[in-house]
Amino acid sequence: MPEGDTIHRTANALRPWLIGEMVRSAWGWDDWIDAPSIAGHVVSAIEARGKHLLLHLDDGRTVHGHSGMTGSWHIYPHGESWQKPRRRAALVLETNLLSVVFFNPKTLELLTSAQFRRHDYLARLGPDLLAETIDLNSVVARFRNANHKPIGEAVMDQTLCCGIGNIYKSELLFLKNIDPFSSVADFDDDALLDLFELARDLMQYNLQGPKRTTRFEGDGGKLWVYGRSGQPCFLCGTEVHISRQGDLGRTTYWCPQCQDRAERQVPTNPNYRDSNFT
Repeated sequence: MPEGDTIHRTANALRPWLIGEMVRSAWGWDDWIDAPSIAGHVVSAIEARGKHLLLHLDDGRTVHGHSGMTGSWHIYPHGESWQKPRRRAALVLETNLLSVVFFNPKTLELLTSAQFRRHDYLARLGPDLLAETIDLNSVVARFRNANHKPIGEAVMDQTLCCGIGNIYKSELLFLKNIDPFSSVADFDDDALLDLFELARDLMQYNLQGPKRTTRFEGDGGKLWVYGRSGQPCFLCGTEVHISRQGDLGRTTYWCPQCQDRAERQVPTNPNYRDSNFT
């Protein structure tokens, strides 16, 4: 499932092959994007911004892609078979050496420089937790404007900070003994700062890929609670629950014992920022 670390890994993988290269031909879903107009232009920069990938062209335009639940970027040397059907290719960029294919996106658009500057959603994105530099205190300040929200919804709000999806939401709240239905107002600034520091640490670790993990016990279990509904909690044995949160019904996995708000201050879970994964 693409989250912030996935998109940053994708950007890192694409840069050596696309930056400075001329797109010799381009095609895709005509009702989504004017792909042929990209041909003849050079990719000048590639940027990951939360869950959004931005390919900047030498004429000032930007290809904006959001993978959603099913989208993915692939790189194929010419002549190599694709892993997915051609009909699912929303965008294909061909250089002298290879083809870059974007399959099944949630969003794909080609923006002029003015459209990019004025893009309503991109302009409202919060700080990217994987940005080279980030002021996490500013992230805390943004969350104070969402004190009324359950924290399980707030951490998924990309206008507060971007990069966290369902997996990191569930794992982070578990690791910090946080009831996902508690309000943001229940937490002081230090507790929120601690949460975001752990988020950044884990996401930076997982840039190495390819298998995302938040658990380092050596028994093959990569995640603490995500995807484990009905199974026993690794720490206390209580059955892991799944719930839907927010207007979009995003899934939250949680342990009702470890994440009981009355027990929130009990240091049940390990503090991985003191471990050797950083």
